[in-house]
Amino acid sequence: ATPDETARMVAAHPDHPFLIFPEDRTHPIRMTDQLPLRWTDRGPGGPLALEGRRGELVAFQLGIYALSALNHVTVSVSALNGPAGRIAADRITGYNTGGTGWDGKPFSTQVNVPAGRVQAMWGGIQLAELTNPGQYRGTATVSAQGTRPDTIPITLTVSAAIARNGGADQPELETRLGWLNSTLGQRNDVIAPYRPLTVTGRRLDLLGRRVTLGAAGLPDRIDTYFTPEMTGYQPTPNPVLAAPIRFEITGQPALRPDGVRFVKREPGTVEWESRSAGPGASLRVAGALEFDGYLRYRMVLRATRPLAAEDIRLVMPLAPAAATHIMGLGLKGQRRPLRVDWTWDVAHRNQDGAWIGGVNAGLWFSLRSDNYVRPLNTNFYLQKPLNLPTSWGNGGRGGITIGEEDGHVVVRATSGARTLAAGDSLVFDVHFLVTPFHPIDPGYQWGHRFFHKFAPLDSVAAAGANVINVHHATPINPYINYPFIAHKEMKTYIDEAHKRGLLVKIYNTVRELSNRAYETFPMRSLGSEIYSPGKGGGYAWLQEHLGDDYIPAWFVPERKDAAIINSGMSRWHNYYVEGINWLVKNVGIDGLYLDDVAFDRTTMKRVKRMLVQDGRPGIVDLHSANQYNERDGWQNSAVLYLEHFPYLNRLWFGEYFDYEHNSPDFFLTEVSGIPFGLMGEMLEGGGNPWRGMLYGMTNRMPWSDNADPRPIWKMWDDFEIKGSEMLGYWSPRAPVRTDRADVLATTYRRKGRALVAVASWAVEATSVRLVVDWKGLGIDSTRATITAPAATGLQAARVFAAGERIPVEPGKGWLLVIGEKRP
Repeated sequence: ATPDETARMVAAHPDHPFLIFPEDRTHPIRMTDQLPLRWTDRGPGGPLALEGRRGELVAFQLGIYALSALNHVTVSVSALNGPAGRIAADRITGYNTGGTGWDGKPFSTQVNVPAGRVQAMWGGIQLAELTNPGQYRGTATVSAQGTRPDTIPITLTVSAAIARNGGADQPELETRLGWLNSTLGQRNDVIAPYRPLTVTGRRLDLLGRRVTLGAAGLPDRIDTYFTPEMTGYQPTPNPVLAAPIRFEITGQPALRPDGVRFVKREPGTVEWESRSAGPGASLRVAGALEFDGYLRYRMVLRATRPLAAEDIRLVMPLAPAAATHIMGLGLKGQRRPLRVDWTWDVAHRNQDGAWIGGVNAGLWFSLRSDNYVRPLNTNFYLQKPLNLPTSWGNGGRGGITIGEEDGHVVVRATSGARTLAAGDSLVFDVHFLVTPFHPIDPGYQWGHRFFHKFAPLDSVAAAGANVINVHHATPINPYINYPFIAHKEMKTYIDEAHKRGLLVKIYNTVRELSNRAYETFPMRSLGSEIYSPGKGGGYAWLQEHLGDDYIPAWFVPERKDAAIINSGMSRWHNYYVEGINWLVKNVGIDGLYLDDVAFDRTTMKRVKRMLVQDGRPGIVDLHSANQYNERDGWQNSAVLYLEHFPYLNRLWFGEYFDYEHNSPDFFLTEVSGIPFGLMGEMLEGGGNPWRGMLYGMTNRMPWSDNADPRPIWKMWDDFEIKGSEMLGYWSPRAPVRTDRADVLATTYRRKGRALVAVASWAVEATSVRLVVDWKGLGIDSTRATITAPAATGLQAARVFAAGERIPVEPGKGWLLVIGEKRP
């Protein structure tokens, strides 16, 4: 509408603070600073005429045009009545003023509309399948603070047809808006391979680990029971702690605890409380342990009189064997240095904790407070960084130190000196993950070979792969993170793949969302709940249709697929979980390929429950671009996503990872996944095949032009690697080593023979002699043979004598088969 047309319409309705323009679901309101001509031609007011099928969510919208500034805009809809029956008001939902959050908790939102702006207020009427066909009538009332309410009539015509899947098969009709308030999977029952928690006194047992609480509710002991090889369990514990974790107020008398009281005991979660008190202060500790090893604490310190503390800190004494490596706090995955001194800098660094551990025992921790909000990641951290924790940060005075004291490795999370007035309180949250989560499964690694490309099924099978990752920007998955438009074509492809014994996973994650999503404008009406605020720009369509206040993301020119950055934790996660459930049941996907992740572990658990329902494979592999850079706040991908690792099947770390210039400790911690119970593959440039095989990694078909995993796959099959025992170079029981510390060897042992991966980090060409425990190999050294099978692009065939020095080029190595001569 022209300004004159708008002005004439406004003049015809004097003394109205706002005008109402009802629309059905087929014309989503897009403009917020102009009126469409159809509105000025038609004029404001009702009726709102709707049509729907039984069982369907019938979405609708009311366009509120503010003639003066409006605060606290609300919409209430009456029950709908007609000759055929009644549709109760509690079956009618408004989406703009609140709902059910990603965490399953209700929330409310205040809607304010500046003068001269349009606000779309979306709602949905959920029809039951037993609703009688016919016409139903009611009213919708719009209110704003300090204004007179206005009401319009509603007419809903219900047909005799029943909507399949509640209408979700036709998202173009906005039938999925109800998914925004879904609680599907919002429970904490145990997910395989984990087992239910058990409680014995103050001892809590879970898969491969044990946590023993002290009287103050903090851990006295943490133990793991994984073998050094990480392929199984052992009866003797690996201590993670050298002494109890303690919360201290320095310069004040120690607080005295009153013991532990368990307040919840369920298979998936155990919760407890403890209170400590002393002169001038009290501490309430609320702890919870989940079945996967996630241990979280909320510690509320309250001053009962004016309190001057030299420091308030958490002290974590770690066993040296469980603190050999570190990731986080600005450190790449590496051997732990003798001393770490770290301070907060949330404006530039996405860092609030670290992982410290050995291969089969470790601890991740994250320091938070009641102002914690999950930041953006993957190139966007600086646009929405961490909030400095009020408690731990203390205006920048807090920090973390790590050092060796009295044979222990002591981590101190300090908050610095401060004064509290009587009645003041501070919330000190700390979240832990006890690692590893479960043993590695090399047999699964050898048996599941990924083909990361949409391709004809014959070519996939001919390549020797059996798991297909269908990326976005492909014919059956054309738009990023919205795999619902070509779902019929996707189902046809997956059905045919299943007939051939192939599994199909699809690209679908949360971080950005295609502009092709049918719900784009309903979700834009929710302000910054779903889409992160930003400066706009990007692809022309976004600028023309969204205006501003968004962050443009991935763009595929050929498909005009322009993504918008999600805001972080929001109801979109509820939609995402429902979408995964729909894809599993109606399309038959076998899992997900996650390209970085912007949701938390609560959503990850819900997603995994959807994927594995009814015995489905539910394979999840995670790719990450290396986030150790300025735009991502110098965070390690493995640290950032560690809370998701319990539910992954494979890592693909990843893009911009340097496999040539980083140490074996970097490979072990940041790339391989082994200290956490996972295995992975390499991406950037095809990886380094010799170094990768130390950790059971190859690259992935047919992603890289520089490397082809099929020669290694063939070697695996010729050796019959499935069923072998993996003995990594890090294990004290590794039966084959070299005589150089910078040339490492991992052994895959079968009865009477072994495949040995040798890889060099020496800066120059060198030679090594294998140091072999022949008894450990089960091979007679006098009859031993050492053969390098020919492998295209990897090595020429060669035979070595036992004890012969083996030449090794820098950055390369060998794959050797050790066996016995036949008698």
